[in-house]
Amino acid sequence: MSTTYHDIVYEVRQHAVHITINRPEVYNAFRCQTLEELIHALRRADEESSVNAMVLAGAGDKAFCTGGDQKVHLSEDGLYGPRGTLGMPIEEMQSALRDLRKVSIAKVQGFAIGGGNVFATICDLTIASEKATFGQVGPKVGSVDPGWGTAYLSRIVGEKKAREIWFLCRRYSAAEAAAMGLVNKVVAHDQLDAEVDQWCAEINQLSPTALTIAKRSFNADSESIRGISYQGMQTLKHYYGTEESKEGVRAFNERRKADFKKFAT
Repeated sequence: MSTTYHDIVYEVRQHAVHITINRPEVYNAFRCQTLEELIHALRRADEESSVNAMVLAGAGDKAFCTGGDQKVHLSEDGLYGPRGTLGMPIEEMQSALRDLRKVSIAKVQGFAIGGGNVFATICDLTIASEKATFGQVGPKVGSVDPGWGTAYLSRIVGEKKAREIWFLCRRYSAAEAAAMGLVNKVVAHDQLDAEVDQWCAEINQLSPTALTIAKRSFNADSESIRGISYQGMQTLKHYYGTEESKEGVRAFNERRKADFKKFAT
């Protein structure tokens, strides 16, 4: 892939690499091309020696990321397209984000919902505007994120809270997300960029090798979740082919409440 991107913006600034999902018209929901570009950009960022941090963000004022683009999800086989277990390389992108040698920071200015909430979860640090909103919608739309979105989330917020997030599909304010440990810092909306830049400036003064070793040590403790994720994605592939899952996507696109009861066994 060339370094000309369509769905994202890649910038090397004074204190960090900034990677921005640039699909504000769909609340920065991702499609296959978005993930391909993110994987390429994250690997490119890994080799950028001038800075120690990477900031993941979403374009516009409304959303960080709202997960997979449901309008391109429902094909005949219930998958997104031809790439990866689910028709898009979500496992590969999550691994690229987790394995990044730099300190990753999610800059959340608006909605971090579904897969977007998982991206913020995987990032090493999360800094949010007071206007940010977090939450999961998977069971509402016939989906789930096994592994990092569930098992790893419970490491961060505790198992009871993680189950609440997935089993009720509620939305949480930035303050609530900070209280549960999902967010490191909440600031006024107009101070978000400055706060993120300050954190990046401090990180950029530190030893990159020491930071990488520390990150590898943190990751090693939860590395078994990678296996859970890959196994879960295989199960999810089959689930996406069912009428139950397709009902969730159809209901979302038709702006109605899904009728899952008819699929109960």
